[in-house]
Amino acid sequence: MTENEVHICTYCRHDLPFSNFTKNSQNPIEKSFYGLVPIKAATSLFLFHKKGKVQKLIHELKYKNNKRIGIFAADILGNEIDNSNRFGAIDLIIPVPLHKDKLKRRGYNQNTSFGLQLAKILKATYTPNQLIKIEDTQSQTKKSRYNRWENLKNNFLLKNPTLFENKTILLIDDVSTTGATIEACCLELLKAKNSTIYLATIAYVE
Repeated sequence: MTENEVHICTYCRHDLPFSNFTKNSQNPIEKSFYGLVPIKAATSLFLFHKKGKVQKLIHELKYKNNKRIGIFAADILGNEIDNSNRFGAIDLIIPVPLHKDKLKRRGYNQNTSFGLQLAKILKATYTPNQLIKIEDTQSQTKKSRYNRWENLKNNFLLKNPTLFENKTILLIDDVSTTGATIEACCLELLKAKNSTIYLATIAYVE
């Protein structure tokens, strides 16, 4: 690995499962929200496979606070979004929030480095403290989409909806699995009048 390959070596990068969703309308992540929430456009950088390279990267980011992974992903995805005619100019970047107790235990939100770097590239404002999670729900990993939704609906709160009126919002997360968490966040964000929501995640679970 050379000095310029801080995040991941060139060989490994070429071997990563890039999704190419950004340039494609009706991609799988967009289709997963059809009829649920009106997301203007959605993308993920990678396809997530169990025990694959992307799972290892997400683990480094989520549990070891390896901020370089978030920056690496944002550098690529941010430029894709910036050069895409499917994404409008973004005003605000909102991370899917952690409950305050989980944030205290973990010490960080794994989406922070990803969001801050996206904000730089897209000339947007990173806004991490307006959308909050009300209850510290138990692990969602083994739940079905319906059970996740039942566990999450009405569990997010937009503190000041007027700040988001007439704004173009990019909601971000590390991984999209069933989409229940993202759906719940979007429904809360849509309480802001004339808001437009786009979505970007680092990985998408097929």
